[in-house]
Amino acid sequence: MASDNLFTLIDGSPAPPQIPHNASHPAPRTNMVGDLNRPLQTNKFYANWFLGSQTQPVWTHPYSLQWVHGGGNAQSWGMGIVQLDRRQIVFSPDGIPHQYYLNPIGIHSMILSATELGPSTTLTTDNHQALTVNANLCPAAGASPLITVPVVQGAGMITGVYKGATPSIQSHVQYRTIDAPITMGSTVKYRVLLEDNNTWLIYVTPNGTYNSAGFQRDPSKPNTTFLGPAHFNGIIQIVRCISGAAEESIYDRSAGVYATGATITASASVQNGGGTTGSYTFIWSKGGNTSKPLIMFALPHHVDSFDPVTAAAKTSIRFATTSKGFATAIQADRMTLLEPNLPEAIDFGPTAMTIKRSMLHQKRTALSSKAISAISSAAADELNVDMSKQCNLDSMYFSGKGVCKFAMIVWTLYDLANNPKPALYSQSLDKLKVEFDRFVQNKQAAPLTYDESWRGVITTGGYKDPGADFGNTYYNDHHFHYGYFVYAAAIIATLDPAWLTINNGQNKVWVNMLVKDFANSYTDNPQFFPFSRSFDWWMGHSWAKGLFESGDGKDQESTSEDALASLSIKMWGKAIGDKNMEMRGNLMLAIQARTFPAYFLLASNNTNQPAEIIGNKVTGILFENKVDHATYFGTAPEFIQGIHMLPISPATSYIRSKDFVNEEWNTYFSNGRVDSVAGGWRGVLWADYALVDPKAAYNFFAKSGFDYGLIDGGASRTWYLAFCAALGGAE
Repeated sequence: MASDNLFTLIDGSPAPPQIPHNASHPAPRTNMVGDLNRPLQTNKFYANWFLGSQTQPVWTHPYSLQWVHGGGNAQSWGMGIVQLDRRQIVFSPDGIPHQYYLNPIGIHSMILSATELGPSTTLTTDNHQALTVNANLCPAAGASPLITVPVVQGAGMITGVYKGATPSIQSHVQYRTIDAPITMGSTVKYRVLLEDNNTWLIYVTPNGTYNSAGFQRDPSKPNTTFLGPAHFNGIIQIVRCISGAAEESIYDRSAGVYATGATITASASVQNGGGTTGSYTFIWSKGGNTSKPLIMFALPHHVDSFDPVTAAAKTSIRFATTSKGFATAIQADRMTLLEPNLPEAIDFGPTAMTIKRSMLHQKRTALSSKAISAISSAAADELNVDMSKQCNLDSMYFSGKGVCKFAMIVWTLYDLANNPKPALYSQSLDKLKVEFDRFVQNKQAAPLTYDESWRGVITTGGYKDPGADFGNTYYNDHHFHYGYFVYAAAIIATLDPAWLTINNGQNKVWVNMLVKDFANSYTDNPQFFPFSRSFDWWMGHSWAKGLFESGDGKDQESTSEDALASLSIKMWGKAIGDKNMEMRGNLMLAIQARTFPAYFLLASNNTNQPAEIIGNKVTGILFENKVDHATYFGTAPEFIQGIHMLPISPATSYIRSKDFVNEEWNTYFSNGRVDSVAGGWRGVLWADYALVDPKAAYNFFAKSGFDYGLIDGGASRTWYLAFCAALGGAE
């Protein structure tokens, strides 16, 4: 399907009336200014600047920024700038593969500050968008900013906009030499060598006439402070220069211009010979000398998907990022990325996805009568239960897993098994609708409320305990929690389209509410929910962490649940006839199929993560500043590897290659080691291994007297049997 704009309005409605409103939220909006009477981003890269102490770093990649707050040998109150080398990574003290690596915090090579800033300084933020924010340094609470730092993901230069201040360009690393000023039209350049042998460039572009003698080392602090003239108005830009004159000349061409914001567009077009290509573009607004091109950094997955125009703008500059490999600089005002062969063929059934002749193909083996019999028997066991005991739990996460589990069983019985037990199917679908309706009416054990402060739908338990339901009240994990419900709703609506229109369409309204909460697609001043709360279109995956201050930034530990959230958007869009939503879900899945193996799923040929951790096979929890081969609930291998597998879904074969799965199995679970894994994790591991050996996996689930304790609470033997059989596991 072709579309010129995939970011269209889902619907313009607020949360439905059965969802109460709450005007306050336990997480204060610390020093946020500007237009706050609109949805605010909770899970984006800059949240540390309005949470807690406001002193934790913000990562734009390849730079990070941190309000210094009087610390370090410069005792600065300005904005610290960090750009680290791979050699500075700190690994855990164990052997290879190391459990974790992290990047040191607080090496402020350069600092944008002013002499007027001191202990009364406050940091405020404004222009809170999905891809950008402004950080403002004010001499006192309520005072006008003296320095504004426009912060955009991928920024090639760090820019301070000075407003009548006395510039103080400082360094915790300390200055060794500062060369004489070089005049370049309206901009003056200073070349700086620090005591760690790294070279940095300072570009000064005043609003008026520049006095080249206006910047001097502070006589009282010559090693840490470079002072400018009083009442300076203009911009000061900082950039690290690694490779000398050729690199410096590239920066010179962009000196004096800076990114002030970013927008994203997305479209889909039909390929020659069939299939669909998705395209998404980042467009940067500019300040300063707008006749010049910007310098911006692209991450590895961006570079791999450049369109021809963007590829032509690529430079030779490459910097290490903290957890995403090496970024490459481009000199351009926009960046367009292409995802050919969108996974339109994925539906509710298991498929083996392959690329042939540049086209995406799926293969699903017709089920034998023996397999249908086994699936039918398992479905009877798993559907003849009180669903409410597995669905109406004090957790939207576990409730969603339960509802989704039963929806997948019902669909499997009806579609894959050709509905061999019509009465069981009909009865079970009706029971499922009753369970779902409890949530639509907001009468579940963990009811929802609409938060008017940040503007989103949250559970109420976190008002007393921030950790309740994995931090849902603080916007943690919404794409995980709500994605299960959206996927289940897509199944119900596909099996019974009339379900969408009963009771004035309240089922559709409720599910759309969930989609808008974690994946709102409307970019033009959304009213009730922010644009794309969870999915970071720049990073190519979602962030799970919400309104919690974090010294290592945002993080995510489950790629597979992230993929299910995207699949749920695709399938819900298809069920309700929203073609743009369906195609948007396809594009998100295609991007994840690129970023997951690039950053999270560590096949032996991975070149983005350090070689010292590739043997772990998955990152575990990937933060902005570190990688930790662990989970938030334990360190057993089945936990760490398995959380990147569950739920086994129709997207599993698309995001997890057969070769990778085989490597991971041989590292942790082969040669009978899987038999020592207890509980539902064993079933997860075997179902995932069906991508490699569907017959062995099918035989595990089909054995007589099967122990249902080996099935995860959000999964089913019915679906696992069907999954393995459809991949060719059953005779």
